[in-house]
Amino acid sequence: MLKDEEIAVLCDIQQSIAFAEDKQGQIAKLIIDGYVLKDGDIYELTPKGEKILEDRGAGLNDG
Repeated sequence: MLKDEEIAVLCDIQQSIAFAEDKQGQIAKLIIDGYVLKDGDIYELTPKGEKILEDRGAGLNDG
């Protein structure tokens, strides 16, 4: 199960928000676990990562 901090990183990636260097360990774990893809300098959610946010009701706000 993902920690709240990892869910927050997924939300940041989904919203294209830059994150601090101290998040690199969490991002590496999310890549290894199949939640995130890295293409050059760009991070993207995989379908697995998107599903986690969808299931938890997290992600982009409509407001």
